[in-house]
Amino acid sequence: MKIKDSFLLKKVAGQNVVVPVGNSVVNFNAAITLNETAAFLWELLKKETTEEALVLNLCENYEVTLENAERDVKVFINVLREHDILE
Repeated sequence: MKIKDSFLLKKVAGQNVVVPVGNSVVNFNAAITLNETAAFLWELLKKETTEEALVLNLCENYEVTLENAERDVKVFINVLREHDILE
């Protein structure tokens, strides 16, 4: 899975904001801001990756238990899927 090319992450007023580009602008009716760890996961999702790889990267780069990382990654992936942001 990976982020569709029609979505970018931009810093706006100090916050990480998901911005649609191209045809996605018409169908995207949400405002999504990401915290530091979600922005970290977003960067990993710019390339094809797996849920397991996201969890491992989260554990390696942040002080988080495997269980919490798995839960947080699932929640994040579900949000991206709900908004049709993933390929």
